[in-house]
Amino acid sequence: MIALVLLLALVAIGWYWLLGRAVVVETVTAAPLAATGADAALLDATGYVVARRQATVSSKITGKLVAVLIEEGDRVSEGQILARLDDRDAKAQLQLARAQLAAAKAGIAQLDAQLQKAQRDLNRQQSLNARGATAEQALDSARTKVATLKAQIKAQRAQIGVAEARLRIAQVNLGDTIIRAPFSGVVVAKTAQPGEMVSPVSAGGGFTRTGICTIVDMSSREIEVDVNEAYINRVKPGQPVEAVLNAYPRWEIPAEVIAIIPTADRTKATVKVRIAFQELDPRILPEMGVRVSFLAKRAANRDEPPPGVVVPASAIVERGGNEVVFVVDGERAHQRIVTLGQSYGDLRQIGSGLKAGERVVVDPTAELTDGIWVQTKSSES
Repeated sequence: MIALVLLLALVAIGWYWLLGRAVVVETVTAAPLAATGADAALLDATGYVVARRQATVSSKITGKLVAVLIEEGDRVSEGQILARLDDRDAKAQLQLARAQLAAAKAGIAQLDAQLQKAQRDLNRQQSLNARGATAEQALDSARTKVATLKAQIKAQRAQIGVAEARLRIAQVNLGDTIIRAPFSGVVVAKTAQPGEMVSPVSAGGGFTRTGICTIVDMSSREIEVDVNEAYINRVKPGQPVEAVLNAYPRWEIPAEVIAIIPTADRTKATVKVRIAFQELDPRILPEMGVRVSFLAKRAANRDEPPPGVVVPASAIVERGGNEVVFVVDGERAHQRIVTLGQSYGDLRQIGSGLKAGERVVVDPTAELTDGIWVQTKSSES
């Protein structure tokens, strides 16, 4: 009897010692891949939101600003007046061009009158010469005068053409004192103020502005990312993409690949990829940082579920050069070598080595070894 009591006491002490040495772990159940309802992430990359259509608006001529009619954040439409230059010189040139055109037209009217008189004189001399009542020299002089006046009228008409061209140039120069929006968009920068000199080229030792404002066409927002050239074969035009802005880490934005720029950057060994948002939102701003995942859709035949199961990526660790998970069986955790598949956000596909319904340890620590005693708590509600 005493021996039995001692034996039971030793067993109790052993169980107490084992339970005291048990590692507390958190577990999760391996789920069939078909239950994820997600597309596989083939590749992740980072980039920026960019506007394909933006412009720094300047004047076509050098002049002094007398009015700037916009502020940052203003929405403008194509052709809207943004600023005005001092137009006094342009107006004076326009008045001069109009006066020159009027003078040229007045000159041709005078020549026309002289030509009509010379033509009458020529007709009279021809009539008199036919009756022998005038000398041949008088007839030649009348003919010469008519020919001379015709040449002068032709030259004067050319002068009118020149004056009209000068008038058009003066009108254009006056129009160039008004700066208009080249397209509809939003003003993101105002870089000049009334009283400053502006010019289409840099001049004046840096005292002359070369831009008045910057306009962005918000409908042209897209994403540009640099993809390592070793993985560019995973990206295709039209491929679905999931984008997450750094400013809104919980907001998953659907997008798709527009194009792969057909050149590589030799300094970074990357290829630029353009990505379009499927829906634009006012929260998406140019130059925002963004993370993208290039997705691969599952097979269209849903009657045949994809093979394998999925577990949190944090459940997979490397031991001895192999990818392993720790499967909990009763009160022990057993190390299991697995083969990995695609990523599904925070989940990872396991092609072989694990069955649906088995429980695996989440975030296994270095103290976990094959066959170790564990106390479990589930991470699933």
